Formats: sequence, structure tokens, C-alpha cells
Amino acid sequence: MGFRGFIEQLERDGRLTRIQKEVSTDLEMAGIIEALGEKPVFFEKVKESNLPVVAGLVSSKELVAKALNVNIKQILHKLSKAIENPLPPDVVEKGECQEIVERDVDLTKLPIMRYTKKDGGKYIPSAISIVKDPELGRNMCFHRLMLIDKNKFVARIVEDRGTDTALKKSGGELDIAMCIGNSTAVLLAASTSLPKGVDELGMANVLEKTELVNCKTIDVEVPRDCEIVLEGRITKEQAPEGPFLDLTGIMDKVRQQPVIEVKCITHREKPIYQTILAGRNEHKTLMGMPKEPTIFNEVNRVCECKDVYITPGGCSWLHVVVQITKQNPDDGQKAIEAAFEGHKSLKHCVIVDDDVNIYDSKDVEWAIATRFQADEAAVIMPNQRGSSLDPSGDLTEGRKARTCKMGLDATIPLRGTGKGFKKENYRKVDLNKYL
Repeated sequence: MGFRGFIEQLERDGRLTRIQKEVSTDLEMAGIIEALGEKPVFFEKVKESNLPVVAGLVSSKELVAKALNVNIKQILHKLSKAIENPLPPDVVEKGECQEIVERDVDLTKLPIMRYTKKDGGKYIPSAISIVKDPELGRNMCFHRLMLIDKNKFVARIVEDRGTDTALKKSGGELDIAMCIGNSTAVLLAASTSLPKGVDELGMANVLEKTELVNCKTIDVEVPRDCEIVLEGRITKEQAPEGPFLDLTGIMDKVRQQPVIEVKCITHREKPIYQTILAGRNEHKTLMGMPKEPTIFNEVNRVCECKDVYITPGGCSWLHVVVQITKQNPDDGQKAIEAAFEGHKSLKHCVIVDDDVNIYDSKDVEWAIATRFQADEAAVIMPNQRGSSLDPSGDLTEGRKARTCKMGLDATIPLRGTGKGFKKENYRKVDLNKYL
């Protein structure tokens, strides 16, 4: 269901907390969101803006499943199918996101938040950004946006990713649309790294029908039913960006990054501003969950993959547990190689049998303790391309991050040891007969 439909459904279910007291965007709102455990919350009165703010809509797999109208076990397969078979969305004449058009831009009227005392400025971490590559076409992703003027942001644009490569092809300047208040389908698609030239909005359109509308001042299409659209241009100007929390919950460093000049704002008549907390549950859900199907698809090419879980303890980015049905002696080793291919920022992976609950860290640890021998079943890969989010890696300025990767094959070894590898169960009883 769409952004507004999901908010309404949560309210009907009694799962949306409404805050009627006036709240400030300066540290206070972020503190309340975290204190609530990132459960869905709606701030009716914001001190610095006339717009209400909502948060916590994608803070758990359960909420994502509800928004996509599936159960939790179906999410992986639904995402996998959408990644493998994207469907081009229709472009329509009118969209709710353009009910109001403002060419006199004043970004300070938006409830842009400061999240922690160490933030480099006020940030929008929840906007999806859409650009057009001159050769590959439309690309959608996330860029955190730090407010530096009434009509300017400085954006964190990761090197050699979609926007950066399109920007270089375009001579250093590029039109960009930044959309706030999006469906869960659009948020997940924007978080997914698809092959070059594959439209993320096509993935969103499979998850949930997603129609687009042309922007008013730039040649970019945006979801017709989003809440707010900031139409702008990435310029050759650069400014310091940061510090700000990254996925690990650690403050990211300050960098010189491109400045975006916003030329036009369009929005619904009464828009709702959506925010997320960086380094917390929503950020982790959006970053980690879309990587599960890409790993699932790669592992399935070499053996039978049953499930994939990118773990919160691994910052929902660096660690994964992969469940397979082992049929050949080297299936575990093949699964390790495939997992790293499916998520290139991955640092550690554990392969387990299909009798292990990958969502229970104790069960996974049990498999490592009883089924794994490091000298036989560990795969160590030194000096690999790593993630810039990993503070223990080689993050030398001016080159790509490097790290040592490791895979653990914690599946049952196909050899005798004199002991079995299966847990023995006690007899099941009906306690009602005894109590």
C-alpha cells in the first residue's frame, strides 16, 4: 500500500503513536523517535515548520511485510522476483506530488532535522534521489542531504556508484529530483543495487504499482504519489559534508562533496514529511534487506538456497547468515563465494544447514560450535575490496576501501566423527494434562 494508505492502516490497527505536543527538529524529535524504539510515530506540531512529521514506518521486517501485503517469510521471494523481473512504470499526466508548485525556494520551511550534537548541520536522510545517466538511463538511490542555504544542500555522493558515474559523464553537473514521503516499495527499490542500466523504479513497480509524473523544471520522472519533490541540479561547486551517523552508528568523517541547488519544490496540498534515524533500525532495514535477495539469487545459482539473513549485529551490512540444503560436499564453499558475489561490501558470512534457525543467533553459534573446523571449512580472503563503512578496514583517502573477508562453512561435514550432528529432542507433552 502507498505511503498515506500505510499510515492510515497503522492508525486503524492502533500501531501509530501521535505526538500532539509541539516538538523541535533540533535533537528533540530524534530523541523521541529513538525512545519509542522507532515504532511508527506521527508528530502533529513541529516548532520550526508547518508540516507534520512521520517516522518508524520501515523499522522492522514485520512493518515492511505489512506494507507490501505479504508475510515475513514471503519478503525475500517477493524482492527476489522484483529484482529479476523489473517492470517499466507508466508515466501519467498529473500527480498528487504536484498539487502545489513553489518556484521561490526556501528549504528552511521544511522540518529538516538535526539528529545528534555532532551532526555537521541539519540533514535529510530519508529522501530518494533520481537522476538520468546519459547512457544508462534513470537511476534511483539514497543520498544524505545536508542543508547549507535556503536553496542548497551538500550531498554525500559515493564514488563510482550510479549518481557519481552519471555526473562524470555529464561534465560535472546533473539534474536531480529528491523525493520525500515515499511508499515502502519505492524506499526498498531505491536501497537496492541493481545492475547498471536496470531501473530501480521498475523494481518498485513490481512490488507495488508505481506510476510516475514528469518534473516541472527538469527532465526527470518521480513517483506521482510521493509527498514532496525537490527539483534541482548537482553543480560543480563543492562544500564540506559531515560529520553524520553512518550505518554502523559511528560518525562518518567530513568530505568535500557536490552542492545541489534546488530550483523548484512541488508537493501535495498538505504534505507529510518522512524521516528516518541514521544508524538505527529503519536505516538498517532499508540498507540490509534489499541485499538479502541479491545474495539469495547468487547462491541459488550454485546450490539450493533456502533463506538469507543480513544480521543487525553486523550493522545490517557486513555480516550474513545463509541457509542451504546441502547436497554436495563443496556446497558450503560454493555458497560462500556466491554470497560475496551477491553483496560485494560483505565482510563475513556463515553458511548453515536448513535445520538451523538463521534468525536465532544462538542457533547459528551452535552450528559454528558443533559443525565447523577452521582449518577445513574457513575461507579467508585477504586484501579484498571492502566497505567504507567498516572502520577497521583500510580506508586510505583517495582509493577504494580494502579489507580481509571470511566465510565460515558451518554445515554438517560429510565425514564420520563418531558422533552425530543433529540435536536430539525431548518428548513433546501437553502441559494442560499436568497443571
